[in-house]
Amino acid sequence: MPAKSNSKLPDPMPEAFVSDVKITRAVSHAVKAGGLRKLGTRLYSRNLSDPPEAIVSRNLWQIVAGYFPGALIADRTALENAPASDGSVCLITDGGRDISLPGHTLRPRRGKRPLDTDRPFIAGLYLSSIARAYLENMRRSRRGRHVARCLDRAEIERRLESLIRRSGEAAINRLRDEIRELAPKLELASEADTLDTIIGALLGTREAALTSPIGIARKLGSPYDPDRLTLFQTLHGTLRNLVPTSRLAPERSPRAKATLAFYEAYFSNFIEGTEFAVHEAAEIVFRGFIPRERPEDARDVLGTWRIVSDEHEMQRTPKDASALEELLRSRHAAILASRPDKNPGAFKQVGNRAGSVIFVAPELVSGTLARGFEMCQSLETPFQRAVFMKFLIAEVHPFSDGNGRTARTMMNAELVAAGEERIVIPTVYRANYLSSLKALSQSGWPEPLIRVLDFAHEWTATVDWQSVTETQRTLESCNAFLDAGIAEAEGKRLQMPRD
Repeated sequence: MPAKSNSKLPDPMPEAFVSDVKITRAVSHAVKAGGLRKLGTRLYSRNLSDPPEAIVSRNLWQIVAGYFPGALIADRTALENAPASDGSVCLITDGGRDISLPGHTLRPRRGKRPLDTDRPFIAGLYLSSIARAYLENMRRSRRGRHVARCLDRAEIERRLESLIRRSGEAAINRLRDEIRELAPKLELASEADTLDTIIGALLGTREAALTSPIGIARKLGSPYDPDRLTLFQTLHGTLRNLVPTSRLAPERSPRAKATLAFYEAYFSNFIEGTEFAVHEAAEIVFRGFIPRERPEDARDVLGTWRIVSDEHEMQRTPKDASALEELLRSRHAAILASRPDKNPGAFKQVGNRAGSVIFVAPELVSGTLARGFEMCQSLETPFQRAVFMKFLIAEVHPFSDGNGRTARTMMNAELVAAGEERIVIPTVYRANYLSSLKALSQSGWPEPLIRVLDFAHEWTATVDWQSVTETQRTLESCNAFLDAGIAEAEGKRLQMPRD
């Protein structure tokens, strides 16, 4: 006898659900009455307006459970933690065929059911353990109409390298042990051996060929931060599309050159919280006066000025990654010469951060600088290279302190060496400058940084840097010395100098 239908829809009714024989009649009536619509085989929704792909996407795992109760999320889906680029969702079930849905395809295969090490997931589903996911992704899989069920070797290497980079060797070795223990249960001994070899090569304890660029770099002792490279590529592409901007530095008297260098050093330190009145800073720079109560701060200003006022030094730009490191170390050492506790001239040994931004890990500094510098070399104009160099140093943050001043010095050296005007960031423009760095660092938006530095470049080229006193009056008329917060509250901005 056929099963009797109770013809009752779920209460409350979910946005999307998979029908079964118990509610077939009720579903049919609801569809005819306009209360439900069909999205796919046995799949219905009470949402009559939203795109079917959106409905399936936000109810995906409940839908998967409706078709394949108790299924194990497996293969590439278990490592990517999301459907593949073509919408594939890979599962291990007791049986069944592929199910095509709007925007997604459920792809079941037979395999070992959930083990004790696998984790309960949404709606009665299970999620493969990380060790199982790596093992099963080492299986060979063919690509047909859909993406391959398993990630390729280069992607496996990239993910393992990321685990080392983010969590350290202890974490990768724990995973290694779990893989060895689990392999016999899944009958994947050869896959475990391959994974063991890859991990050993990444750690430098085994000789084995790697295929991914980041894996090869780690094996060669020059690991880098791939997330930062993505940011650098974004900035590089945007800079390449700029209409070339050239603002040649005019011929200046020795006094005017000294004045411009003074204000560059003055504002660069002010941005970092080393605050002096203009006349106090002038006494430190031009008369060698060191205030008893703030000797280190005074020497920071003096150290910065000595670098940026040295025409020979500011003509030096790096030709390769090794020269970049040498310049960074020597300039940082000069700026922070009076602060031995900050390890002047030495790259950081401990990670650093600013707010929610975590900068490049110490062991990745050299490799990330080298990769970024490769991009910088291909930029054509001095302004493009200056902006890129500024962000490269700021984002890597290679030192425990003094990164901002060092980055701005490296930026202006790119301009000075090409006969271009420098970029000075006055106090009132500090918030614009820092927020533009954050927009690129956190959100991948390069345009604000380029606009801010372009305006500061134009402003610097417009100021007449004749003497400290005369220039001070000009800068006051431009609002240059205003605190950024106060200026914002009063509706004041950095102004171009008046004739």
